[in-house]
Amino acid sequence: MLFRYPRVFGLRRLLSSPASVWQPVTVLPDSSPSSFRDLAFVPSTPALLPPATFRTLPAIQKWFHPHPSKADRYCAADDYLQSFGAATVLLEYSSSTNKFVCSHAPLSLFLEWLKQSSSDTKDRLYLAQTSLDDLPEALRSDLPTPAHVISSGRGDIYATNLWIGRPPTYTPLHRDPNPNLFVQLAGSKTVRLMDPSAGQRVFARVQTSLGEAASAKFRGEEMMQGREREVLEKEVWGDGGEFEGGSHGFEAHLEAGDAVFIPNGWWHSIKGTGEGVTASVRLHASFELNTAN
Repeated sequence: MLFRYPRVFGLRRLLSSPASVWQPVTVLPDSSPSSFRDLAFVPSTPALLPPATFRTLPAIQKWFHPHPSKADRYCAADDYLQSFGAATVLLEYSSSTNKFVCSHAPLSLFLEWLKQSSSDTKDRLYLAQTSLDDLPEALRSDLPTPAHVISSGRGDIYATNLWIGRPPTYTPLHRDPNPNLFVQLAGSKTVRLMDPSAGQRVFARVQTSLGEAASAKFRGEEMMQGREREVLEKEVWGDGGEFEGGSHGFEAHLEAGDAVFIPNGWWHSIKGTGEGVTASVRLHASFELNTAN
């Protein structure tokens, strides 16, 4: 039987509007790969692993340092990461004038921006969706495939992507083509999820309000800027926004070492919160079950 941790572990029930309830994602009873497979992956059900399940990942220990004077903040470990400064990463640039550009650049450029920026910086960089396969082998080895993924599906990884930024960060409502395990490496993030039918209704309502008919399967930069970004954020994170009634969904708050399973087809939106550096990795697993386990 599944059970819920009390609020002290970061789960909470929020009312974003009188008709919109965000319920806490259920926490698995233990951190074993078998519990993950049987209670989350196979039934295709959102689930949180117990707090700090992945706190010993080398990337958490080597890529980030606790802030010297702020216990709840993280800093990028420049002494380690700068040695890979020539590596090419994917950066999202957003300005105070709502300009959005996505391009490749050296990791060193992003690390320098992190040192000079703060949460109040208007023009922002976000290392987003960078493929682990594009990074140097030493960095790839810092993020080994968890046993939870190896023992589920076919045991292989469809894709692994990395996000590093300075809060506030925001990823609009979307769905992924594969189930994924979303692991927090540093800082804090809040994830809101909707089941496939609820998410589709929200997406369709937003498109109708904009006079658009975009595909839910193929999402690009249009969701990261302009009116669509604004309306999606109000719908998921606001207090009712432009729509009446809100939507029923689930919420998980992640700290370093925490992880949430997002099933195939489930819609989700993510916000980086707090101060310092926030970082996470998404591991897309294969669809097929590993019947050998």
